Amino acid sequence: MSWLDVLQRIELGEDALTEFKRGLGDFSAVGKALCAFANGEGGLLVLGVNDLGSIVGVKGNPEQIQECLTDFLHTGCGRPLTATCSRHRTKDSWVHWIDVPRQPRGFEPFSYDGRFWIRRGRSTVAPSSSELQELFNTFGLVLTEQQVIPSATANDIDLNTFHSFMRAQGKHTEDEPQPNLANDLNNAWVCAPLDGKLRPTLYGLMVFGRNPQGHPHTKSMFIQCGAYSGTDRASEVLSSGEATGRLDEQVAQSIGWFKSLGRKESYRGRWRTDIPLVPEQVLREALVNAVIHRDYAVLGSNVQLEVFADRIDVTSPGTLPNHMTVEQARSGGAPRSRNEMMANAMVVKQLMERRGRGWLLMRHLMQKFNGSEPELFNYRDGRFVRVTFRFESAQTGIAG
Repeated sequence: MSWLDVLQRIELGEDALTEFKRGLGDFSAVGKALCAFANGEGGLLVLGVNDLGSIVGVKGNPEQIQECLTDFLHTGCGRPLTATCSRHRTKDSWVHWIDVPRQPRGFEPFSYDGRFWIRRGRSTVAPSSSELQELFNTFGLVLTEQQVIPSATANDIDLNTFHSFMRAQGKHTEDEPQPNLANDLNNAWVCAPLDGKLRPTLYGLMVFGRNPQGHPHTKSMFIQCGAYSGTDRASEVLSSGEATGRLDEQVAQSIGWFKSLGRKESYRGRWRTDIPLVPEQVLREALVNAVIHRDYAVLGSNVQLEVFADRIDVTSPGTLPNHMTVEQARSGGAPRSRNEMMANAMVVKQLMERRGRGWLLMRHLMQKFNGSEPELFNYRDGRFVRVTFRFESAQTGIAG
């Protein structure tokens, strides 16, 4: 792009494809803008122009500035970014510009400082949940449990957890001779090759990872917990937390958080009996189903555990798997899992079984506990599934 072309863009002002910066003082703003252009249709970043469109120039060694920008294009956005850096001398300083064309769609979007950025009008912003999903769809990434996570490495797998899992299946991990570890991880779909390196799959990271939420693709894959004083989210928040880690750890942390809320008190004469809000086994069953059946292609969304004054909701991103209907799920129909390997891991860890008894068990326990029926909702438009457990009375709250 020539200097005359840049002048014309400056005269037109900032828009979705053009942004001005005074200089490199806040380099993070420069990095975010370039990343956002790369994730969209491209754009022009001009350094040495203020927000009003006045040329103020960039002081400093122009060669060093160009070198800094070129280095960033190679290393600053998660993977190399194709762009052209140029400059023009004004009276006593320089104007620099970076022309970013539309980038080839690779495996994943471009990122800066571990986050994704997009253009929204004239602004560079972090994408909302729906925008993030659309961004990944644009780059052709459909996240399934066998998908390789490109930002992770084999070192992100906790080998002790993996070997314990293997031993639980009767596979000896200490007797000689042993298969090559890389082959073991690859054969078990815990890792798979990408770009000449062995990297974890989504399944491997969520079941055996050291820090499953430590990567851009998986940072929202945890259980968000919240307790409210009333019957909706507009009421006072009494407690909140995040259950992170591997899938079994998320379930255990959520149960621990739930127990911390307290219990109902019942008196018979002088004797007090503490009664849980719902049976622990019921909640564990719902949470296990939520983390293994959730649609992991719905990025930016969490499993939600919410406790209200009259009920408990467990919400999972995505609709019921494999075209299962609400009626089939409630009747204990043939079990169908969207994520078969995750489901198998939970079976091995003895947190679930494959007989399709989950809903029947929750129904039986809730009827015995307080005479209520668990409720199942499949919201196809909003792409989430919700299980609701009612308390005996709408007045039942959270006892300290």
